[in-house]
Amino acid sequence: MNTAATTPDVTTVRVELGERAYDIVIGRGLLAAGGKLVAERLPKVRAAIVTDENVGRLHLPTLSASLAEAGIDHVPVIVPPGEGSKNFATLEQVVRAVLAARLERGDIVIALGGGVIGDLSGFASAIVRRGMRFVQVPTSLLAQVDSSVGGKTGINTPEGKNLVGAFHQPDLVIADTGVLDTLSPREFRAGYAEVAKYGLIDDPDFFAWLEANWAGIFSGGPEREYAVATSCRAKAKVVAADEHETGERALLNLGHTFGHALEAATGYSQRLVHGEGVAIGMALAHQFSARMNLCSPDDGERVVRHLKAVGLPTTIGDIAGDLPDADGLMKLIAQDKKVSRGTLTFILTRGIGQAFIAKDVPPDAVRSFLQEKLEA
Repeated sequence: MNTAATTPDVTTVRVELGERAYDIVIGRGLLAAGGKLVAERLPKVRAAIVTDENVGRLHLPTLSASLAEAGIDHVPVIVPPGEGSKNFATLEQVVRAVLAARLERGDIVIALGGGVIGDLSGFASAIVRRGMRFVQVPTSLLAQVDSSVGGKTGINTPEGKNLVGAFHQPDLVIADTGVLDTLSPREFRAGYAEVAKYGLIDDPDFFAWLEANWAGIFSGGPEREYAVATSCRAKAKVVAADEHETGERALLNLGHTFGHALEAATGYSQRLVHGEGVAIGMALAHQFSARMNLCSPDDGERVVRHLKAVGLPTTIGDIAGDLPDADGLMKLIAQDKKVSRGTLTFILTRGIGQAFIAKDVPPDAVRSFLQEKLEA
């Protein structure tokens, strides 16, 4: 189980993993307190701050100043922005920069950025000196509610997304909800897809709350902190029960099997960012579930209606440019990490908030479904 403590300004969610338990600290203005938060939990460390050019320009000075004030010696490691940095070449750049700084195993790598930076720097911290300590400072909504929590790290290859990586839990997550004000509308919407996902997995009341309150999340009202904290509690509960995704944790991939295939089909480019792929994937998962007589078509329509309301894509046709045919998409789906001995595993649903792990899904049914959606 996980516990949560709340003050008027800060919410702390505990990820219970025995000796490796850690806190997710959530609230506005926490970036300026980052050094103090790190020093309280990880005294006498040195640090490498991994960030990208865009995030570094906006937020690196604030975090750097807070670390200096707390007496934490640190070096920046700045990489190009975008999904293209989740590759072997950039991983080598980060690893060699950490080694050049002569950081020791007990020192820390800090990920200052979105999911790409978190995955990349987390993987680097997992392999340098056979495992360094790691702090996540997520600056995107997607990273705050999903990728910064749970220890999944990795990079992409031409064969597929996140196929090379490691489970490496952070020692601390600092989620400053104020930095989300600097996101573009598209980035914020993409992150919101992961928030909606938690309601669709097993919390229909939260999904209904999102339908009524999403505007406050987008405008930066108190609804934002509530949505981030609720999402983190849901993620922390699942991670504590199934750290290495051998069972229940696979539910967190609702929408991701379709979504990852579509991301790979677009070359991990700006044609389709991750959260948009997840949004389309969640719509497809509900529609495919209805096709398999697992849920009502009304559930899929409700999901599409809400995602459209916030401005997210919901159909394959919303993706600009050419895509592979159904056979090509099936080859990409076959690379999914949930494939076991060649059989397809999807996260399907029996209704809003009733997701489940479906094994041995008939490939012919998936291919026929995709063919129909491509033609539409």
